[in-house]
Amino acid sequence: MTDAVKGPASYFPSIEKKYGRPVAEWKALIAASPLTKHMELVSWLKTEHGLGHGHANALVAHTLAESAAK
Repeated sequence: MTDAVKGPASYFPSIEKKYGRPVAEWKALIAASPLTKHMELVSWLKTEHGLGHGHANALVAHTLAESAAK
């Protein structure tokens, strides 16, 4: 039995389907951005890449959490 994916990663399948890019590519864009603050990155993804707020927020939250864990 597999546990359901929870948290920001639960958005990943719909992000890939809706925007046609793999999550790894979005995360690489976020990591390469000179922006560092959560809401700056969310706003940037929304305005420059057309992501919805929830999708942008999930990508940024997951990416920043991974960076903090390293």
